[in-house]
Amino acid sequence: MQFKADRGALSVIEKINNAGYEAYIAGGAVRDIIMGKTPHDYDIASSAPPDEIKRIFSRTIDTGIKHGTVTVVYNKTGYEVTSFRREGEYCDGRHPEKVEFVTDVREDCMRRDFTINAMMYSPETGVLDLFGGMDDIRNRVIKCVGDPEKRFTEDALRMLRAVRFHSTLDFDMSPDTERAIRKYAVLIKKVSRERILEELNKILLSEHPDYIRDLHRLGLLKFIIPQLDRCFGEPQRNKYHIYDVGEHIMQTVKNTPPDLVLRWAALLHDTGKPCCPSTDANGIIHFYGHHRESRRIAMDVLYKLHMDSASIRDITLLVENHDYRVEPTFTAVKRMMSKTGDELFKKLMLLQKADNLAKSPKHYPEKLRRIDSALAIYRQVIASNQPYRISDLVVNGSDLMKVGYRQGREIGDTLRALLDEVIINPELNTRSRLIRRAAEMKRKKFK
Repeated sequence: MQFKADRGALSVIEKINNAGYEAYIAGGAVRDIIMGKTPHDYDIASSAPPDEIKRIFSRTIDTGIKHGTVTVVYNKTGYEVTSFRREGEYCDGRHPEKVEFVTDVREDCMRRDFTINAMMYSPETGVLDLFGGMDDIRNRVIKCVGDPEKRFTEDALRMLRAVRFHSTLDFDMSPDTERAIRKYAVLIKKVSRERILEELNKILLSEHPDYIRDLHRLGLLKFIIPQLDRCFGEPQRNKYHIYDVGEHIMQTVKNTPPDLVLRWAALLHDTGKPCCPSTDANGIIHFYGHHRESRRIAMDVLYKLHMDSASIRDITLLVENHDYRVEPTFTAVKRMMSKTGDELFKKLMLLQKADNLAKSPKHYPEKLRRIDSALAIYRQVIASNQPYRISDLVVNGSDLMKVGYRQGREIGDTLRALLDEVIINPELNTRSRLIRRAAEMKRKKFK
């Protein structure tokens, strides 16, 4: 097998070798190259201690010096070089109480999570595969290095990483790996929210985002997003649905394009349903107001996961409006666009498509026609530059103050009222007409 590695990484290895130390491309980069993929980055493992790495290279950054990691800047590219190490007992499911640097490459491979990530490569040795990673790639299986219980108690995030590799590589997990995850699932509570969010994002952006159901199956989800976990097994007994709430959510996520905001909205859009089911006289289950409850849950979940505020705003807006029927008229489309903005309106329509595709196929064609018609109108609005935002009005707060308005809420309310009229009739968006209309509103208010 020809191993096509990054020239910069190979040059870093060569310089370390020339200084009398071993060095290898390590981990995921080796796995990706073996599988014919292009690595996103290159990690290098070396027998040289951190202070020697800093001596060998003129430009370095102490990115994780306590744990033996130094970033070497070579040809304007950063390469993380980590010294071979043996780790002691972990005190919090993440950080070892102490790190002992070693010179034996086998000991360094033994501390890694999965066999497919425990391979190393150097031009001198070729691929160093001490734990059967090549066989596991051929067999498409995710297997821990050594005892899976030990690996997961060392760092509980590895359980979530197993699901991530299942979704990104479409490999199966070995039975002993699954058993260990079920046994130690509760330990995921020790892991920081930021690390969990990073793994969930990677799963959601994979080709199999619906494999998040494995988090439920393996007992992890109830400790990460319990509101979503409760959705599995929640029945939906009505003519529109063919899955329970949890599986409907998985199918919705699966049907969305790989956009993080959109897939998070799909993941959380029906989480409020277990809070508000009601059964009518005919035995049909309804979920009145579930969109509001789902928005509240989404806000809570994303805040606790430390999602950025802009994404939370967009995701919760999509969740709140995922079930809103946007009629294919210019007025209805522009009113929704005034709430969402340009790009988010398109995402809302894609979410509604995915949501309906995850229901009974009997009703999908009619719903698809309506959504596609609304999208066609949306494109016309953008192409013809029709006003749908307050900023599109040809007047502003300063103009209203000149006709007697006071600065504050009154101006905002009036601008929104003017926008509503302009959305219905774009020809009203002239300075003279809007100022005259604002003056009329002012007079009526004081009659």
